[in-house]
Amino acid sequence: MKQAGGEEKIKNMSERLYHVPRFRVSGDRALLVEYGEEIDLVVNERVCAMAELLLMHPFPGLENVLPAYRSLCIVYDPLLTGISTLKNHVLKMQQKLSRLSTAPPETIEIPVAYGGELGPDMDFVSDFSGLSVGDVIHLHSCNPYHIHAIGFAPGFCYLGELDPRLRTPRLETPRTLVPAGSVGIAESQTGVYPLASPGGWRLIGRTPLKLFDPARTPPFLYKTGDKIRFTPVSRSEYERILIEGTP
Repeated sequence: MKQAGGEEKIKNMSERLYHVPRFRVSGDRALLVEYGEEIDLVVNERVCAMAELLLMHPFPGLENVLPAYRSLCIVYDPLLTGISTLKNHVLKMQQKLSRLSTAPPETIEIPVAYGGELGPDMDFVSDFSGLSVGDVIHLHSCNPYHIHAIGFAPGFCYLGELDPRLRTPRLETPRTLVPAGSVGIAESQTGVYPLASPGGWRLIGRTPLKLFDPARTPPFLYKTGDKIRFTPVSRSEYERILIEGTP
């Protein structure tokens, strides 16, 4: 029985993960390398590992490597390299994956004051899910989230996996301005707005931490592949952290 279970697990992983990546040309200076079709932890771990390998073993013309949910984007100088060379390099690097030694992901604690003025959509999420506000807070903060990707705005992290009971539709009309630090839910995703910006996610709280600071080294508190755990705090504690800058 154990052997059958193991075989089933390997089969499921094989179905989710492209062991031979799929390549797509993206404009005249980028190559998209795809490792799966869905938001999946196994796929994202392969994406992050490959991104790290490519940065560890750069080649002439490499300008950047951008990991996302299920793919990575290689930005290159077309005067120094080409698509065929890039594909061969990716396949060569993939053979080194079994020997790659990576540090375990960091877990970053992010304090959040839930509900009220700082989480104006909390009541909607509670009503839509049929859960009490306390249960929404508990479910949202009880487990760490894997950072699948960073994008949209500097430091905006797309997190998974959100408890299915908290899945809530986006706003029909996005807000023109979402305050920096706002924590939101959109369908099966949750995340934090590092900067004030437009947005259509349901806002359930806000963190007093400055998630992106270009004057800080590094400017972000986290990176793709790390984990985030939200920690509920009172409004008074939120104000204290906001003033002092540290939890």
